[in-house]
Formats: sequence, C-alpha cells, structure tokens
Amino acid sequence: MEVVKCESSFGEDSDDDSHGQYANDDDAEYSYASGLVPKLQSRNIVSKARWNSKMEMAEVIVQKGSLWKTTGIARRGMIYCSIEEVLFLAELGALILLDHCDATLPLEDIYVKVANGKNGCSWEQFQAYKQLKSLGYIVGRHGVPWSLKGVNRSNECVSSKCSVESALADSESEDKSSIIGMFNGMQINEARPVFDVYLPNSKFRKSSPGDPSFVLCFTGGYPPSKAELEALERECGGVPLKFCHIEHGRVNFFSFDRVELPVLP
Repeated sequence: MEVVKCESSFGEDSDDDSHGQYANDDDAEYSYASGLVPKLQSRNIVSKARWNSKMEMAEVIVQKGSLWKTTGIARRGMIYCSIEEVLFLAELGALILLDHCDATLPLEDIYVKVANGKNGCSWEQFQAYKQLKSLGYIVGRHGVPWSLKGVNRSNECVSSKCSVESALADSESEDKSSIIGMFNGMQINEARPVFDVYLPNSKFRKSSPGDPSFVLCFTGGYPPSKAELEALERECGGVPLKFCHIEHGRVNFFSFDRVELPVLP
C-alpha cells in the first residue's frame, strides 16, 4: 500500500537563521523588524524601473548594486522585473518605480497592483516570495528563463497569446511579447508550480542557473490529489516539489513523501 506523507518545512515565524550568512552584499543591507516586515530606510544605492502596463512588468532603467545578479530576467541587454520583485525591492527602499510619464509611483499603488492579482502574482504568492527572499533564497517565476542564452527560441513561448503578440514587426517587440506570453500563460487559481527556488549562491548566473533546489507550488487552498501531485512531478521533471499554504498571514511550506506500508494479513 502506498501512502503519501505530508512534511512541513518552515513557516514565516521560523527562527532558523542559518540562511542569513549566504545573503549577498545588498541583501545584508536589508533590515527587518519582527515578523520579517521590512523596515523602510534611506539608502544611498537605489535602482529605478519604469512600469509597462502592456507587459505587466517593470523595465529597469537604473541598476545599482549586485542584487540584480539574482533579480529580474535578462532580455536583449535589459532587465525586466515581475510585480513581486518590484514590491519586494520597493518595500526595502532599494527600488523606485516610475509610471509611463516617469512620475514616481507610491508604495500604495504597487500594493494595489499585487492585490488585484492581474499581473501574474496574487497577494499570497507575494507573501511566499517575500518569505523565501528574506531567507536568502534565489527565486524566479517557474518556466520563465532567467536569460535567453542557450534557450531554444522556438520553445520560448508557453502561451497561445504569445503567437499573437509575436506578430509585431520589430525584433524588440517580439522579444517583449514573448515575455508577455510566458506570464499570461500562468493561471493563478489552479494547482500549479509558481516559483523556481535556488539555494543561496554567490556564484549564481542567469545564463546558467542550473536546476532549482525545489519548485514551489500553490494549490488554491486544498492539498493536491495523488493525480495532481503526479502530474506536477512530471511537469517539473523530477525537481523536488514544495507546497505553500498561507493562513492568517503565516506562510507555511510543506512537501509530500511516498512511503510503502506493509500489507497486513
């Protein structure tokens, strides 16, 4: 008889500080109060990004610090940030977000962009992202390459919308449309992989990130069935899976193990 065993990993109020020593130089500047809530403070090194409503991403126009080695995706010499990356850095005072008129967007407006769930990330997913980043992990959207170096362009798009967008004339627009396609292909409310998570690594390279340490999945509030679990395992190609459950602001991660029970006579 086969039984799937659930194993909890860690939650938001975990007192495990073992990951802090791996944080990069910029992460070491980040200061947190109790409960991993960022303490906003003035910084001498601040990057800037411009929000692109059509792409539902931010294009980094001023890069400061080494944090960009593990943040954002690289396309044609530019870096683009997802909304969870934007909010995480904005909370820390490390990033200023501009609108299309180059006016600074207040933090409240960025919260709204996350809360409405229209930019490929729900509030619960941001909480999970923030928790993992606060522990020093390297986190990226599942299925979205960090860089196109070594990626087969024919397999770059994972959404039917991508083929429509890629009809744009110039190559730059085609590249941006492929980003839109990959993010639009992600549905928020179904059991699916959300983030690729890597161990803290000062030598991490976007051009050759290697396999993630695990893939973080969301299940829409209910544990996955055996069939769903097996489908997710096949989709992730053998990379270990962890699942996230958030209740009353507490972020919990858990995984499943298969064990064989003897058949009783």
